[in-house]
Amino acid sequence: MRFHLALTLQALWAGVCQAAMQHYPAAWGHYDVCKSQVYSDEGLTWDYMACQPEAADMTQYLKVTLDPPNITCGDPPETYCALENPYMCNNECDATTDELAHPPELMFDTEGRNPTTFWQSTSWKKYPKALLVNITLSWNKTIELTDDIVLTFESGRPEQMVLEKSLDYGRSWQPYQFYATDCLDAFTMEPKTVQDLTQHTLLDIICTEDYSRGYVWKNDKTVRFEIKDRFALFAGPRLHNMASLYGQLDTTKNLRDFFTITDLRIRLLRPATGATMVDENNLSRYFYAISDIKVQGRCKCNLHANSCVYDKEKLSCECEHNTTGPDCGRCKKSYQGRAWSAGSYLPIPKGTANTCIPSNIGPVIRQNVSSLGVANRKEARVCDNELLRCQNGGVCVNNVRCSCTSDYSGLLCENHRCESELGGCGGPDSGQAPLTPPSLPGLLLLLLLGPALLRDASCWPALL
Repeated sequence: MRFHLALTLQALWAGVCQAAMQHYPAAWGHYDVCKSQVYSDEGLTWDYMACQPEAADMTQYLKVTLDPPNITCGDPPETYCALENPYMCNNECDATTDELAHPPELMFDTEGRNPTTFWQSTSWKKYPKALLVNITLSWNKTIELTDDIVLTFESGRPEQMVLEKSLDYGRSWQPYQFYATDCLDAFTMEPKTVQDLTQHTLLDIICTEDYSRGYVWKNDKTVRFEIKDRFALFAGPRLHNMASLYGQLDTTKNLRDFFTITDLRIRLLRPATGATMVDENNLSRYFYAISDIKVQGRCKCNLHANSCVYDKEKLSCECEHNTTGPDCGRCKKSYQGRAWSAGSYLPIPKGTANTCIPSNIGPVIRQNVSSLGVANRKEARVCDNELLRCQNGGVCVNNVRCSCTSDYSGLLCENHRCESELGGCGGPDSGQAPLTPPSLPGLLLLLLLGPALLRDASCWPALL
């Protein structure tokens, strides 16, 4: 008995040490398996985990639209001058010639080509009327951002710009960040940087002057929206403590929504002028040109899928855990035994799958064992199928009961053992958040059913 206890404690300690020493990837990459088969004394059983697709370059799946639609240069052909030198006017744009055309898809082609390919707007021919361009990137799918959004300009970086996001497929918009050479003058906002943000102000919308220099310097072509610096507010400077970020995303909906989009919109409000005064005699110096846009992220699948497919110009999660929908946002038709719930990142490293359970379960037992969905007693035995499995490391014994680890108890090891201890799971030494105690009818039901269930294996309920 003592030897067995020592082995158990040693295994638990090794697991704790391994979790504590694990450095998780900065791009949320370790939840890549939805379920796995594990060996027990009774053979193979399924272990379900929270899961999500790998991060990828999301620009390969988007649709881009420009407003106004005729804002791209080349129709009619036009000659441009360099911003730094108004007398060097050897750049030509002609939509009818491939070598001289600058359509919007060149913002997303492979970089590294020589000469550089880029989209370009018409020049500021209608000055002093503002040269306004909206570039909208749409995925028709919810996306979770995992890295900085980076725009690379071949013209001077805009003197005024707004990055906006939508969570409802472009029906409504909200600002992500303002950019200006003078934030007070352009947007009546005090200038800030992402380094000024804290955990409590992370959701604040700021205006920054860091990316609005007029001239095109060698290392000053990019405009960023810093995702990873915001992650670092919870995960540390090198993003080593991703568990802290995951915990916040699990418990704070506004934070999770902040990094979630269906569409992005780049509102270009004023081009680089390189000076305080616009040269009205040479307006071909002023325009927008973008050679590259980077948007790194993943399909949002609510932690119920580890892959996302692109078919017929549409992204869709390949849902697991008996969920369905583009984002795995609902239970399958025959698996609505309890309300759908997103998966959870916690506990690290496997998370909680929150698997949808079958609908054909007894209403009384559903009410009192809702977290596990124990089914009609006549249909099957416990822990002998995929869904009705022992939870939290429990082992199925003879297909009739679960042998739980020292930290859990219950028919399927669904309850933290600390619930029955003095102070409950919210006690100072428990390390657990307070849990809602089971209802009195549920306790009475389990007390009445327990002996009968243990006596006759054929009477054990099932999730199917």
